Amino acid sequence: MKSRTVIITGANSGIGKAAAIRFASEGHTVIMACRDSERSRLAFKEVRQTSGSENVFPEFVDMGSFGSIRSFCSSFKKTYGSLDILIHNAAYVSHGAPYQLSQDGIEITFATNTAGPFLMTMILKELLAGSDDPRILHAGSNIIKHFFNPKKELDFSDLQGEAGKNRNHSVYITYRNSKMALLMLTRRMAGEFKESGIKVNYLQINGATMSKETLNKMKPNWRAIARIQNLFFRPPEFTANCYYEICTSEAFRNVTGQAINHRLEIMQPAAEKPGLLMDIRQSLGAGYIPFYARRDEVIAKVWDKCMELTEMALTEQAEPEPDVP
Repeated sequence: MKSRTVIITGANSGIGKAAAIRFASEGHTVIMACRDSERSRLAFKEVRQTSGSENVFPEFVDMGSFGSIRSFCSSFKKTYGSLDILIHNAAYVSHGAPYQLSQDGIEITFATNTAGPFLMTMILKELLAGSDDPRILHAGSNIIKHFFNPKKELDFSDLQGEAGKNRNHSVYITYRNSKMALLMLTRRMAGEFKESGIKVNYLQINGATMSKETLNKMKPNWRAIARIQNLFFRPPEFTANCYYEICTSEAFRNVTGQAINHRLEIMQPAAEKPGLLMDIRQSLGAGYIPFYARRDEVIAKVWDKCMELTEMALTEQAEPEPDVP
């Protein structure tokens, strides 16, 4: 297989680190795009040692900061010059955290999980288009299953702090919304990038065992819950292998705009008004995405909102970021 250049965001732990090891072990050039400099140094050494590859490089990026993303992309273009695979693995969810705005004045979960990946993709799309087999993968979550409930909808009314002191903030809801929006962007990007040959897909992740580092960052009550969940979740390597198959195998070479489950099956849109048995099957199974995810008017709204939020960032010049040795 031809060696490819791969960006993996959030590659300093968990699934991202496992994916970096897998890609590097197979002979690909891996750019570990991470926010935490100290953790990324340690992870970088581990990935190189475990994979036996010297073609692994750590780079700094904060996916919740548009300035950081612009700087990363500018540096990447100058340093590497080509890109074949872009994996948006990094995600923000902080259990029990208060409402927070990013440096750009956007709710931090949406900024990191949706708008940030959108911006990076838009900046790097021309570089990707130069590849003979360009692929983008969005790391999703089965939390979008909540949208099987027809009463659940995306709410953009407090993306920039509009609610003030009157908000009823839930980290769980903001995370859920960010992942549904990312799925919708997957479908829209597939259409937008069709002529350039860039394939864009979404992997629905059912959870993975969390590292000690991740657990230690949690508040005690959430940490206890996470430890119980770890007993039932698959190891990060399982999902990392899914990343690898979707981004390299011939089976997915011409697949785009799709949600893919942990069995590497293309998920089907649910019925708009299913009967009781079908509703249960759709909600509990791994073969369907909510009907809501295919509503064109909502997809257009998500796209337009991301364009609006990133418009200035797409035209501004990048500022230098510190290097990660």
